Amino acid sequence: MFIDEVIITVKAGNGGDGAATFRREKHVQFGGPDGGDGGKGGDVVFIADPNINTLIDFKYKKLFQAENGTNGAKKNMFGKTGEDLMIKVPVGTQVRDFETGKLLLDLNKKGEHRIFLRGGKGGLGNTNFKNSIRKTPTLATKGKEGLELKVKLELKLLGDVALVGYPSVGKSSFINKVSAAKSKVGSYHFTTLEPKLGVVRLGEGRSFVIADIPGLIEGAHEGVGLGDKFLRHIERCKIIYHIVDVAGIEGRDPIEDFDKINNELTKFSKKLAEKKQIILANKMDLLWDMEKYEEFKKHVESFGYEVYPISVILGDGIQEVLNKTWHVLETTEREPLEPEVDLYKVLKEIRKDKKPFEITEDEDGVFVVDGSIVDGVLAKYIITHDEESVINFLHMMRTLGLEDALAEAGVEDGDTVRIADVEFEFVE
Repeated sequence: MFIDEVIITVKAGNGGDGAATFRREKHVQFGGPDGGDGGKGGDVVFIADPNINTLIDFKYKKLFQAENGTNGAKKNMFGKTGEDLMIKVPVGTQVRDFETGKLLLDLNKKGEHRIFLRGGKGGLGNTNFKNSIRKTPTLATKGKEGLELKVKLELKLLGDVALVGYPSVGKSSFINKVSAAKSKVGSYHFTTLEPKLGVVRLGEGRSFVIADIPGLIEGAHEGVGLGDKFLRHIERCKIIYHIVDVAGIEGRDPIEDFDKINNELTKFSKKLAEKKQIILANKMDLLWDMEKYEEFKKHVESFGYEVYPISVILGDGIQEVLNKTWHVLETTEREPLEPEVDLYKVLKEIRKDKKPFEITEDEDGVFVVDGSIVDGVLAKYIITHDEESVINFLHMMRTLGLEDALAEAGVEDGDTVRIADVEFEFVE
């Protein structure tokens, strides 16, 4: 089974919380703070593994999560760092943000390691907040939550040459002839149901990879016959072998076939349509009217393409094509598909709608405070219910503009305000 597109959720590990503890020893009456910091959460790392050919491992498992860091502890003990999650994917896999479709990672090099999501930082223990004035701080910070993101993995094969053409024109037979690939061969449409790669070896240090793409038909760019999925795989190729049954064995017209396939390439991607093409006029051994070939050759050359008459069955003309291909590949750079987008810019764009303070009144007349600033403070600090901790929390919120936001929302002296599970009476 060939799986070339999956949707999964990945999550970096959360950082462990800092500890708010104090020395409690037999001979120490008033021990100072001794809370250790939390451990960092594990990262999510993608690896381009040349030994993997499909995304089938992601078909049934949908959540991939790195290990959380552990909490800090008394006696200044730091929490353990969470273990990184290593996700192995085939070379040629692209990672896209599911919500925006933007490209975040393009794993097109063998063995490439890319850190995708970094684990959350560990929280600070209360020893970090001790000073000459505050000698017994009860304040500790939470570990930062690891990022979680829904992504689409798309596999685009890394062949040098792509074989395109209508079904049953001889593509599978061709790749079997010139490489060690073993594509099924038959006289029926869609014999090849998944892309296959074959390595062509011309001699010492001279080899290239051919991607055998399932037969295209009219409407492929819109998904007819799974064509849009197959076309995606040839976007990375340097050149295209366009194979045509010049003998018209199945009653089709070779000129019409040639035009329709190029029309599908153009509709799918302008960049794809502009790639260099080598036209292979196959089944010359079954052609009795050479005028038919000359007419086809004249039509194709009018677009600036070279035509090579071949017979895959007899092996005629194939070596000349391979030699020409090697020369073209040596002088052709692989085109970049599209630039990667910075993950944090995408996240910022997704989350930009939330206001700093969002204040609503519930059915009991209590003013409830939410918003991006509240999220930031609650995500950072551990708020206990002792007096010092609550006062510190409210002081931070006031510094960040809460008092002005409450007044603007119509909160008056004596009204009850709630932030998370902390309630207080508003005093002007």
